[in-house]
Amino acid sequence: MGVRRKQGWLSALSLTDDHGVALSGVIDHRLTRRALINEYRRGRLRRDQVCDAHPDLVRAARNFGDETEVRCPICVDDNVVLVSYVFGPRLPSHGRCITRPDELEEFRRLAARTRGGDYTAYVVEACRKCGWHHLLRSLPMASPQAGAHRQAQ
Repeated sequence: MGVRRKQGWLSALSLTDDHGVALSGVIDHRLTRRALINEYRRGRLRRDQVCDAHPDLVRAARNFGDETEVRCPICVDDNVVLVSYVFGPRLPSHGRCITRPDELEEFRRLAARTRGGDYTAYVVEACRKCGWHHLLRSLPMASPQAGAHRQAQ
């Protein structure tokens, strides 16, 4: 039995899409996250070295972040939120912040029908209070079947 989440948003721990299908091409960064947190807790990193989120990321976290039940591993004062960005052709160099739950599905459809539509989503966790942030995962927006179909044409 899977946990249902708001459609269009990427869970902090899931490597499946909104329908429970395993996503291929996903790069998960949770081990790096754990190592960084351990280094901070051992005193090898200062708080200002790990809580240095860009002001635009903090603003996106406050306004568009997807709420989680995961406490910030640094300040433990607030839950982290997930902020998703998409990068690809015809998008600004700083990417596009996902502000609506249906936008990820729009980019998946666009990537599937666009020649050379190599769109990639990046999911970042951020703390709105202390500025902790970490890239959780990156994933291609088109399915492998869509890419194979585009190459066959």
